[in-house]
Amino acid sequence: MLKDIIIDRIGSIIYVVGGLVRGLSSQTFSENNFGITPEQYLILLLIIENEGVYQRQICEITLKDRANVARIVEILLQKGLIKKVTDSNGRRIFKITETQKGKDLIKQIDPCDMELREFITRGISEEELEITKNTLQKIKNNVINNIKLQI
Repeated sequence: MLKDIIIDRIGSIIYVVGGLVRGLSSQTFSENNFGITPEQYLILLLIIENEGVYQRQICEITLKDRANVARIVEILLQKGLIKKVTDSNGRRIFKITETQKGKDLIKQIDPCDMELREFITRGISEEELEITKNTLQKIKNNVINNIKLQI
């Protein structure tokens, strides 16, 4: 009989659970016709919560590479959900801010996002969630100190 490495290895568990959550999120966003992906939603939310953020800061916060963030920012720009504002420090430097259309879309998605989070964490106490978040943060710190990311 095959040994289930997913049960025995924390990295495998994290990988599988991450994939399942991303899949459920994508399915939910698609079924609700939000017009953006969960990944685009998270970056739009980050922009709204951090008024006047630079693209490089988005890379650093999300740990996504520049090309991926640039692609997502371009999609959000085309959809009219964000805008680029010239920074006073230079002509070629832009801050990214939300538009009213972006704010309105976030307000539309937020209740669904809350339902999704409640579903995903159903049967898990606040204490268990806090322990899980702290443990995952420690794992992240262990890994991030030893990986060479191109952001």
